[in-house]
Amino acid sequence: MDWTAGVISLLRPLLLDVVPTIQQTAALALGRLANYSDDLAEAVVKGDILPQLVYSLAEQNRFYKKAAAFVLRAVGKHSPQRAQAIVDCGALDALVICLEDFDPGVKEAAAWALGCTSRHNAELSQAVVDAGAVPLLVLCIQEPEIALKRIAALALSDISKHSPELAQTVVDAGAIAHLAQMILNPDAKLKHQVLSALGQIAKHSVDLAEMVVEAEIFPVVLTCLKDKDEYVKKSACTLIREIAKHTPELSQLVVNAGGVASVTDCIGSCRGNTRLPGIMMLGYVAAHSENLAMAVIISKGVPQLSVCLSEEPEDHVKAAAAWALGQIGRHTSEHARAVTHTLPVLLSLYMSTESSEDLQMKCKKAIKGILPKCTYLPALEPFLYGAPPNILKHVLGQFSKVLPHDSKARRLFVTSGGLKKVQEIQADPGSLLQEYINSINNCYPEEVVRVLPKEFEVERRRKRLLFFLTAHGTHLSFMSNPQCLPLLRSREATEAQ
Repeated sequence: MDWTAGVISLLRPLLLDVVPTIQQTAALALGRLANYSDDLAEAVVKGDILPQLVYSLAEQNRFYKKAAAFVLRAVGKHSPQRAQAIVDCGALDALVICLEDFDPGVKEAAAWALGCTSRHNAELSQAVVDAGAVPLLVLCIQEPEIALKRIAALALSDISKHSPELAQTVVDAGAIAHLAQMILNPDAKLKHQVLSALGQIAKHSVDLAEMVVEAEIFPVVLTCLKDKDEYVKKSACTLIREIAKHTPELSQLVVNAGGVASVTDCIGSCRGNTRLPGIMMLGYVAAHSENLAMAVIISKGVPQLSVCLSEEPEDHVKAAAAWALGQIGRHTSEHARAVTHTLPVLLSLYMSTESSEDLQMKCKKAIKGILPKCTYLPALEPFLYGAPPNILKHVLGQFSKVLPHDSKARRLFVTSGGLKKVQEIQADPGSLLQEYINSINNCYPEEVVRVLPKEFEVERRRKRLLFFLTAHGTHLSFMSNPQCLPLLRSREATEAQ
């Protein structure tokens, strides 16, 4: 944009105009230009505007300070490179001083600029911390103005998210207690930012998660799962997930507080990406131990995950549901039985060419985790008819383990046609698949296994005859064809039986 340099060169001297209103309007215009795109923000940086704004921050009135902070925010939000330009021009110290201003609007503008600078990476966040911003941001969340509270909580969240050390700095400033007190604030946007900040702190380590829990956020945070605002629901689920993922003890605390049941209800009341942290939370809880996985089952978590797996249009949400179901079903036969009805859906998604690579991988891992624990063989029989070889070998392996010890299952396997289907499977001699087939066949008398291939041939011929009859009708010329007579005889023999 060739005209950009001309516009900026015209606006720059107006920042030093003797009329304060002109100064403020020029700064506001520069901020709107920089806010529009990264290219325009770069042009503002190259126009050597920032040092002038920083110098004026300490000298001008509150209206100019807000406009100047807006320019710094508009530049810094686009990329780490633009934010680094904010740091390099010495703006952080000036913005931190603005956090102590009497005017709430100036504080808000400065906090917003600091947050936009720190959100990009740990180095920029550390620069904000080194400038002394964190204690003043904690003071800002204690101010009565809701807008200031929101922006200060957002800035603390942006600082905390990058590393345990940065999160610890926020904790050391006493932020957790003040954030926890605002969980029930009626303002939805503030609740969202508060829950987000607590989640960003809790995610890094067990110690930080325990500090958040010790602020007595349970069971208060569970009320946010019923909030009308989707962002509040998602942030609350995310916070609970970040706590539960660390240890079985923290997951048990969530279960005891009623967190699993509440999250399950929340998943049922929302759609799309809002469901994602709740789905992952159930998976993390179930992964820790058999008892915790059973708590998810008892809390009706499996039906909700099944709905997500079947109905959600986004593959990444389905992938999370598949992963969570795998974590539930991998513990014992009882756990596997609870999720067996999802196996056909998992197999279908795994084999679908429309599924993403991540979804296919998650479904494959879930199936392979559930199958070794599944002793309910009727749930496995559909896999005999459509599973690929890499899944089929696990299915046959499970049959070879269960059938030798269960006479009822052996009878049902014959009457359902499962044993006959096993005889149709083509396996390389000496392969693991062939070993499993031999183990299954050894569970039955030799004459039973020997008869099945003959029955299979009769059935094949019958189907072939029906095909010809459908294709050619019952013309006498076709019926007298010598090649048709063996088919007719095999059909008559079948009907006689």
